[in-house]
Amino acid sequence: MEEWKECKLSEIMDLIGGGTPKTSNPDYWGGDIPWISVKDFNGERRYVGDTEKKITKLGLENSSTKILSKGDIIISARGTVGELAIIPSDMAFNQSCYGLRAKDFVDSCFLYYLLKQSVNILKHNTHGSVFDTITRETFENISVKLPPLPTQQKIATILSSLDDKIELNNKINTNLEQQAQALFKNWFVDFEPFGGKMPEGWKVGKLSEIADYLNGLAMQKFRPLEDEEGLPVLKIKELRQGCYDESSELCSPSKVKPEYIIHDGDVIFSWSGSLLVDIWCGETCGLNQHLFKVTSQTYEKWFYYLWTKHHLDKFIFLAADKATTMGHIKREELDKAEVIIPDDTTYQNLTSVIKPFIDEIINNRIENRKLSQIRDGLLPKLMNGEIEVGEVII
Repeated sequence: MEEWKECKLSEIMDLIGGGTPKTSNPDYWGGDIPWISVKDFNGERRYVGDTEKKITKLGLENSSTKILSKGDIIISARGTVGELAIIPSDMAFNQSCYGLRAKDFVDSCFLYYLLKQSVNILKHNTHGSVFDTITRETFENISVKLPPLPTQQKIATILSSLDDKIELNNKINTNLEQQAQALFKNWFVDFEPFGGKMPEGWKVGKLSEIADYLNGLAMQKFRPLEDEEGLPVLKIKELRQGCYDESSELCSPSKVKPEYIIHDGDVIFSWSGSLLVDIWCGETCGLNQHLFKVTSQTYEKWFYYLWTKHHLDKFIFLAADKATTMGHIKREELDKAEVIIPDDTTYQNLTSVIKPFIDEIINNRIENRKLSQIRDGLLPKLMNGEIEVGEVII
């Protein structure tokens, strides 16, 4: 293996501090320069997307914020630390982040993956009595192995190819979801094919009539037995991020009834706290309380999924309106929420169109999960030189 050098993170990149123009000066805001805060790149996306706020050239010139260029990296350094993303074009950023610019002998894409590999160490080296904070000293205290530049580029290419496929699947799914939503609205809300009126033979029903909403269990009562491999518990956190993780609680697969076990493709509705409707594709889990498993013996998944999602904004409003500590909806709201049920012929025709969209979304999500597992398995081995790039076939 070519010679790898051990060095400090601080030796292979330049750290750039950010800043915030005075919010009281309107001349500094509303321009065309994207200005990044942590909320703009919090998640699994490799690149920063559009930013919530933008600043003017005047705001840039009269503050400590700086411009990061395409290929630079941004990392959250305060509060929620260790979130990473690559800069796709010139962007300014705030003081809760660091900009990281690879030295000439370091491939910027390789640096991104090297930092992903080091992020847990970064988190364990935070400071601060109130908020966890990454400082410049943090990067000086972490050692990494650096291969020659050609090897860096090969490693980055391998890992990028997996992320490229994940991002392509995400784009496809976004398009499929939009198409399904547009067709649903066209037929069941606007009645466009029928001149804006509900056609004869169709009827009005209730959400609770087209699907069953099974509330989860208090899974702390169903801990794994001794020597039993626990099953991850699906809570709101897991639903929001689309997967379970090392911090997820475990339940006993032998003590939990089968109907409370969640599988890929199940529709889940979080009815308390953060109200969400999504199709779970994060492997087998146990259903926690405050989540509904939505099923139907009569209707296809696309039908009850899109109708439940259609009412989500109203449910969120009702939960917020009634909230004292944590907003939620009552089961009786499912009995009040109206749905439109078409005649059998129209239903079957729409099923032939929309069901493949939902099926492909599920398949793409499952593929993304497997691709992520491959990437995360390769990452430490490639970064430690445990396997050589020539041994990897993607």
